Amino acid sequence: MSRKNVCVVGIDLAGAPKRPTGICCLRGNEVVESRDVHDDDSILGFVAGHKPDIVAIDAPLCLPPGRKWTPGSAFPADNGSHFRKCDLELRARGIRFFPITLGPMRSLTMRGIVLKRELEKSGCRVIEIYPGGAQDVWGIARKQQGLPLLRRGLRKLGVEGIHARMSGDELDAISGAIVGRLFLEGRAEVYGDFKSGAIVMPAARSRRGERAAGKPGAPRGQ
Repeated sequence: MSRKNVCVVGIDLAGAPKRPTGICCLRGNEVVESRDVHDDDSILGFVAGHKPDIVAIDAPLCLPPGRKWTPGSAFPADNGSHFRKCDLELRARGIRFFPITLGPMRSLTMRGIVLKRELEKSGCRVIEIYPGGAQDVWGIARKQQGLPLLRRGLRKLGVEGIHARMSGDELDAISGAIVGRLFLEGRAEVYGDFKSGAIVMPAARSRRGERAAGKPGAPRGQ
């Protein structure tokens, strides 16, 4: 697929609608639209308006082995694993993350699962990404280290259309969209597998990215 024609929507999902969710549309190397939204209808409407080739969501999109959950019910009790295969791969590579069964990660996971189902019903291809981890691999700053540093890092990756008014959530959504584009181009890695749970990450390119891994960051959705 030609990079110039690839359209990806990146979503930095919040655990609850009262908190902002960053969302963007990346066409080729250019951010054509980004904003902060709150409710699921706004997210679904944004995606429908851009008709992307793929949607990349920063949220766990499945549960660990042994846990089952249906919309409208409580998060499953601690009757299974705390980690998916893809989570263990993050840990093996020294990339910091919070277990999806921990505190606020539970609401993020439930929201992510529901959103994925709704998007797939409309015909969208959906993947799980982790912007903080991707930024570690690229060797650029996470948003907790300062938005100017993150903006600078994304521009060095060749992204156009980034400006100073963008929130940290929007910048993470852009980071996720880049990963989605790399995946479509065959230039990404899949941690875990799509049957039991997968996180798509940039292919490791340098020792710099490996050294950057492990820097502290807030949990996903925070």
